[in-house]
Amino acid sequence: MTMNFHPDRMVAGRLILDKMADDGVYLSQFATGTSNGGLTAHPGGDRWRWESRIFAGAYDHAPATERPVYGALNFRDDPRGGAARFGSSFFRLTADTLARATFCYPDSSTEPTDFAVADRFSLIALAKTDDLDALDGHIEAHIHGPVRFDRDVEALVLDPSYRGTPVHEAANRLGCRVEWHPGFLLGVDRLRCHPNFRGARYVELGTEIAVGGRLDPRIIGDAARTGRYDPQDLKKVWHYLARFGATEPSPPR
Repeated sequence: MTMNFHPDRMVAGRLILDKMADDGVYLSQFATGTSNGGLTAHPGGDRWRWESRIFAGAYDHAPATERPVYGALNFRDDPRGGAARFGSSFFRLTADTLARATFCYPDSSTEPTDFAVADRFSLIALAKTDDLDALDGHIEAHIHGPVRFDRDVEALVLDPSYRGTPVHEAANRLGCRVEWHPGFLLGVDRLRCHPNFRGARYVELGTEIAVGGRLDPRIIGDAARTGRYDPQDLKKVWHYLARFGATEPSPPR
């Protein structure tokens, strides 16, 4: 299982990896107030409602720190993680965490009806025969109980654009191994070939923030920290990079 996220985002004025190192555990968006998907993790919000439905109300009154955290089963062995839609980098979890995970397909935001646990699992065949876009066809995982970086994480796998940056420095404080995947890189010329994927306005935004005619995760993160751009707009630019900017082909579906 993997947990994709953006390692250069800020939480309360701090780099998220620095906060993670201090916390020692990976917290849900109910606790952090941040997300690489929708921002609905509050009582009565969509994320709260989806969890209430999936888990039969088990977490309705639970403290935010006790809620499950989200990842994906990387059944395609993608070197960039099981759900790149949600971030350029990822934590690879130990096999032991499978015993306390639940799964659904597709994403919980679609209010799915197909669920599984590790020893009763039929979602892979379903996902492989579906025709969802590559960013949407992940098997969502819910890990119940704390995810500690010194116990439950095999490695933090970073995009190479973060080498030698504060992200790299903060990653070394987590207590888990740091690795690197092949990376995301998207030229503006290729970006402009797909105006209908998320919309022409996001192609123009991507072109505006590009450096040297290209986008990578660090460049989008730098733009996010300026405060000049709507984070939800930058999320759509990230979708372009995640969808069309893999530096080598992902394994076939």
